[in-house]
Amino acid sequence: MNNVRPTLLALALAAAFGAAAPAAAQSNEEVLKELRALRDRVNELESKLKAAEAKPAAAPAASQWGMTPEQAAEFNRIAVKAESMQDSFTDQGFKGLVISGMLDPTYIWTKTRGGSFAFLNGFSGNGGDLSYPDDLFGYDNSYFGQAMLDIQKETEDGTKWRLTLAPQKNASSGYNVGSVVHEASVSIELTDNQTRLWLGQIPDWSGYEYIWAHQQSLITHNLLFDFTIPSFYTGAALDITRGKWWTRVFVGNMNASRYDRDNQAPVLAYRVDYSKGEFDGFGFAGVHGKSFGSRIDTFEVDGYYTRGDWSLQGQIGVGRIRDGAANGDAEWAGLSALVSYSFSPRLKGTVRADYVKNDKNGGGIFGSVPACGDDDCNTLVADGRNGFGPKMAFDSNTATWGADASGKGLNRHAVSMGLAYLYGLNTTFKVEYRLDGANGPAFIGENGNYRKTNHLLGTSVVVTF
Repeated sequence: MNNVRPTLLALALAAAFGAAAPAAAQSNEEVLKELRALRDRVNELESKLKAAEAKPAAAPAASQWGMTPEQAAEFNRIAVKAESMQDSFTDQGFKGLVISGMLDPTYIWTKTRGGSFAFLNGFSGNGGDLSYPDDLFGYDNSYFGQAMLDIQKETEDGTKWRLTLAPQKNASSGYNVGSVVHEASVSIELTDNQTRLWLGQIPDWSGYEYIWAHQQSLITHNLLFDFTIPSFYTGAALDITRGKWWTRVFVGNMNASRYDRDNQAPVLAYRVDYSKGEFDGFGFAGVHGKSFGSRIDTFEVDGYYTRGDWSLQGQIGVGRIRDGAANGDAEWAGLSALVSYSFSPRLKGTVRADYVKNDKNGGGIFGSVPACGDDDCNTLVADGRNGFGPKMAFDSNTATWGADASGKGLNRHAVSMGLAYLYGLNTTFKVEYRLDGANGPAFIGENGNYRKTNHLLGTSVVVTF
């Protein structure tokens, strides 16, 4: 395009002189005016030409990107439909909604009781002999054999809702007869997403084990989980997260939805966790206050460590309940340790050992129901199912069992070994052998004789979605 300017100038000069010949009388001033006009026109044309050269090429038509006009129309139709479905999904309240569930039909056999399936059988008791209740809470009738449905929802303002339903075997089953609610809570942002107000019925958060079968590798729970911590709270908690620290402080009812006029004292409960990294951390929790008229104080520390195929977890705890033992205040101190190893991505082996010292004042502890030694219940005997309470002795003169003369309670231990096999993405098979023991006759058999040990075998199928 270098010859554009000379050509245009030549045309302009030719036109100028061609016009001047027949009009000789035209003044020089008029000729100069016409030349200036032609120059301006040439400059305008050059500017447009340069602008045209600098302009990017036009975008290719839709068909040039590999789609025919029909395909482009279909693509637009699908896009509109997807956008409409997304709007409908939001309008119907499904945005931020997560629903999950679990069930674990379980079979349990013990030396003292024989074998039976355990599924949704609850903690209601049989209304008969408390020395050997059929369906009261026990380590052989703990939080397994469950069905659970968990519904969580987060709204756009950051509020989190949660409703967890588990018939017969949930955190409130031993206290709210007939309730299917495990958790019903709402968490509201205060200053930011890391500072929240948590309200409603909240399960206890103590220890290293979880209540649900799909969150732990063994079938049964450790002695500290079953017998030294509360079940649930009803009230309000302040929930604060700062870096690697997570703190919850609660005020309200313990193991009760509402206190009556004779039992209105709240408790203070708390939990603090520190996650050092992805594979290790620790936490501690405690409860202080009154529950059903008795002063209670508990404190525990737990932690975890994961390295390759190995996983270590542990917990130590102490506690006291005023007038909770056979002969005065109940006091206990205990520990639990768990080691698991993944033999393959599907197969995991686990060993757990527990010990609880509970010999003061004839023994007594959370979650263990004492039994009456006579019709008027003037004396108490050991909880023959769980092995807590007074140390038992056999009187050969009367051929009966009763609390021995030492006035001491029973110290308990347990060792569990189990395998968990991941059969499918949502299905796990479990098997466990457990040996429970005490430092004196503690476990009652079908013939009414007390023994120092009890054996348990269990198997379960855990299915989740």
